[in-house]
Amino acid sequence: MFAHVSLLIAGSIATDHLMSFGGKFADSLVVEQLEKLSVSFLVDDLEIRRGGVAPNMCFGLARLGLRPVLVGAAGEDFAEYRSWLERHGVDTASVHISSTRHTARFVCTTDSTMAQFASFYPGAMSEARQIELGPIVARVGTPEYVLIGADDPVAMRRHTQECRTRGYPFIADCSQQLAFAEGELIRDLIDGAAILFSNEYESHLIESKTGWSADEVLSRVGCQVKTLGAKGVRVTRPGGEPVEVAAASDVTAVEPTGVGDAFRAGFLAGLAWGLDDAGAAQVGCVLAAYVVETVGTQEYTFTGSEFVKRVEMSYGIEAAEKVAPHLT
Repeated sequence: MFAHVSLLIAGSIATDHLMSFGGKFADSLVVEQLEKLSVSFLVDDLEIRRGGVAPNMCFGLARLGLRPVLVGAAGEDFAEYRSWLERHGVDTASVHISSTRHTARFVCTTDSTMAQFASFYPGAMSEARQIELGPIVARVGTPEYVLIGADDPVAMRRHTQECRTRGYPFIADCSQQLAFAEGELIRDLIDGAAILFSNEYESHLIESKTGWSADEVLSRVGCQVKTLGAKGVRVTRPGGEPVEVAAASDVTAVEPTGVGDAFRAGFLAGLAWGLDDAGAAQVGCVLAAYVVETVGTQEYTFTGSEFVKRVEMSYGIEAAEKVAPHLT
C-alpha cells in the first residue's frame, strides 16, 4: 500500500552501462602527460542497468511505500523501463516521450578503489524543457515537494521558476550539473529552495561558483543536507545546530553508483513519515547501504522488517521503533 504524499521527482532518465576494472586507474595515468591522455582498460564485466537520478530516487521512494511521480523525458525505447517502474510503484504517466531521440545513457567504469571514469549522453533528456509542472499537479494534487535533480539545464531552470511562480516547495539537487553550470544558473536553482542536497565536494563547488559563503548559501535555503561519504551526513538549518548522522553500519561496498540518489529517497521518505532530520537521515543512510552493496541502482530488495532491523542495528531500537509503523 502506497502512502498518499505527492512528491514530484524531476531529473534525468537514463540507462546505465556499468563496468568494473580490477586494477587502479591511477597506475595507468602519467600526470605530466595528461594532455595527451589515451588509455584503455580491460574490464572484468558489463552490467546494463536502469538508471537516471529521477527514476533512481523514485524507485527508492516506492520501495519505502510512497508513490512518487516521475518527471522527465525519455525515448521510445522507454517502454520496458516504464513497465518496471510502474510494477514497483512509480507513477510514470507524466514522462515526456521523444519521437526522435533515445533515452539518455550513462557509461561508467569503476576501478578497485571505487574511482570512476564516466560519460553521459543526454539524448531525449534535452526535451525535458518542454515539460510543464502545472498539468502534472492538476492530475496528482499539490506536491509536498518538487525535487529538481540533474537534468537538461534549461529544464532545471524552468521547473525552478515555475515552482516559485506557482508556490510549490522545491528541492535543489544540482549534483552532476554543478561541474558544467555557471554561477548565475546555480544561484537561480538554489535560491529559495526548501532543501538543498549536495555532497561535500559539491558544496565547495556551489560556494566557489556562486561566490556565496557557506553561511550565505545556508541563509538562502530552508535546509542544507550534505552527504559525507563513509562519514555519513550533516543536516543544517539556518540558525540551528548541525545534525550529524553516521553512515549505516556493516556495509560491504560493491558499486557506488546511485548511492546518493538512494539517500535522497530515504531522507524524503523519512520526512513524509513525519520523522525529524536525524530520523530522516538515518532512513536515507540505510537505503543507501542497500544500493552500495549491489551492482546497479535499482537492483536491491528488502522486506519492511529487514529494513527496520537494519535501522536498529545501525541506530538503535528507538530509531527503529519510529520507522517500523511505516514499513511493517
